[in-house]
Amino acid sequence: MQTKHKKKTTVWLCTTAMLMAMNVAMSSFGVPVPGGHLYMNDVIICTAAILLDPFAAFMVGGVGAFLGDLFFYPTPMFVSLVTHGAQAVVISLCSRYMLKKHPVLASGIGVAIGAVIMVVGYSLGRAFIYSTPEYAVLKLPYQILQAVVGAVMGMLLCWKCGIRKLYQKMISEK
Repeated sequence: MQTKHKKKTTVWLCTTAMLMAMNVAMSSFGVPVPGGHLYMNDVIICTAAILLDPFAAFMVGGVGAFLGDLFFYPTPMFVSLVTHGAQAVVISLCSRYMLKKHPVLASGIGVAIGAVIMVVGYSLGRAFIYSTPEYAVLKLPYQILQAVVGAVMGMLLCWKCGIRKLYQKMISEK
């Protein structure tokens, strides 16, 4: 019994740390699109939130994004902590506790709500940090694109590519 608990804790810790490191890395660079950049860390945040419990999801989403901003672009780091942290917690709560008989639908609802949290949070954060609502409105299409790409890719990775099933198998093995 003790060995199984140690293995589960070790897998949980290593998975959380790996996904947090991936979030920091994906926060460091963006895919250039006309008029801005598209950051792919939302893919990692949505994937982690579907797989992990709410605390680990917050660590990956909020703290990982905070560290990525701290290292590479510190101005919005607290906005990232709150926004991506809340996004990850909501997705994780929906995926784990909502519609137990329909986990894919529950995850879909979670990533949709998480996308709205991310877009609204960053829009308000940018308006506050840069003191110009115009800048927030200008970046709104990129935030929406980033949220949609992250939600769709996270769902595909977890449910179509089988990452969630693999993670569940690793956690439950004897």
